[in-house]
Amino acid sequence: MSEPSRRICKIVLRIVSQLLWLAALVIALSGIFLLINFKHCRLFLEDESIILPALLAVVAALFLLAAGIAGCCASEKELPCLQGIFVYFLIIVFCLEATAAALSYINVEKMGSELAPFERVFHQYNGSSKDPDTQAVDFLQKELHCCGVHGFQDWQTSPWFNESGHTRVPLSCCNSTFTNCTGSVDQPELLFTKGCQGKLEDVLSFILHLILWSSVGAAGIQVVGLVSVSVLMKESPLQEYRILDRDPFS
Repeated sequence: MSEPSRRICKIVLRIVSQLLWLAALVIALSGIFLLINFKHCRLFLEDESIILPALLAVVAALFLLAAGIAGCCASEKELPCLQGIFVYFLIIVFCLEATAAALSYINVEKMGSELAPFERVFHQYNGSSKDPDTQAVDFLQKELHCCGVHGFQDWQTSPWFNESGHTRVPLSCCNSTFTNCTGSVDQPELLFTKGCQGKLEDVLSFILHLILWSSVGAAGIQVVGLVSVSVLMKESPLQEYRILDRDPFS
């Protein structure tokens, strides 16, 4: 291989290594964002399998970071050990990303069944700040700017609504732009109009799609990195070895 071609491969490898850091940042943030949302919304989910893509994404991001460091070092010094470490890291990351992407796709497809406990949690709302169901509902309604499962009308069939005198919904349903909101159903224009189940489904689907497509994008970058480092490894000069005598004292 000519020296200009070798220099081009080194530059490509350095650029790929830096792109791997960027991909690691996106994948890690996606996984952490999903873990944070799961922490606050776990009562609304059927099981905990939805966090598996997030955990795999975070682990993959750590290996991507390490691969980027190894790739930068390999682009500066053509050491076979650094090139081999870079390849091994990319293979590990590819396996993690493929698994995370597959699990993300599966969870998106079964999102409706994952949110099955939604109505049960809302019906167990009692207005107490120490009750886990109440805390989860209030947090969800405030953060997602929603009210009820499908709309504020859902509260009219809940036990809490009957106990409150059939007049109001929780204050977490109030649109924060209206300071005079008391949760009264006679003033629906002051309440959030959209239901929480659809909004939470959109948020979780977006994060899972982000993990899926960022993993696919990172895999494309890895392929370029593998090609460039393979060319460098193929054209690396052979190490010269000297055979020692079996018995140097003979």
